[in-house]
Amino acid sequence: MEATATSIYDIPVKTIDGEDATLAPYRGKVLLIVNVASRCGFTGQYAGLEEVYRLYKSRGLVVLGFPCNQFLAQEPEGEEEIKKFCSLKYDVTFPMFAKADVNGKNEHPLYKHLKDAARGFLWSRAIKWNFTKFLVDREGNVVRRYATTTPPQKLAHDIEKLLGPAVTSG
Repeated sequence: MEATATSIYDIPVKTIDGEDATLAPYRGKVLLIVNVASRCGFTGQYAGLEEVYRLYKSRGLVVLGFPCNQFLAQEPEGEEEIKKFCSLKYDVTFPMFAKADVNGKNEHPLYKHLKDAARGFLWSRAIKWNFTKFLVDREGNVVRRYATTTPPQKLAHDIEKLLGPAVTSG
């Protein structure tokens, strides 16, 4: 086993605005990483992702959206158009990133890392469709992978477990 495993926080990514970045700013947060698309039968999940983000962001959850055009070309637009669509149609406020391949020879290193850490149905590595979700704990460990068909709201129990008890003022 290699002693210098890559941390999720060190993997280079591009923001939806084309800036080079990493996930380091999200260190210490619970992450929900999702491959998204604007012309998919599951595109309505943007609303659920935004709802979950707004509900838990004050406790340390960050939803990260990675547009993907690998499934029946359901994300054909460029980043600027994707950004407008997400803002106008779903009022998305969670961080969005540049389009990324999640499978194949041009697979993004982030998705290689996620898929190596959490296999899908029947231990499959491949992502089968848009809106596959990965839950990452505050230390950067991939905790669980969720199918496309799992609505974001159904992740609340697992998210709350990772966030810990809510702090109430009294």
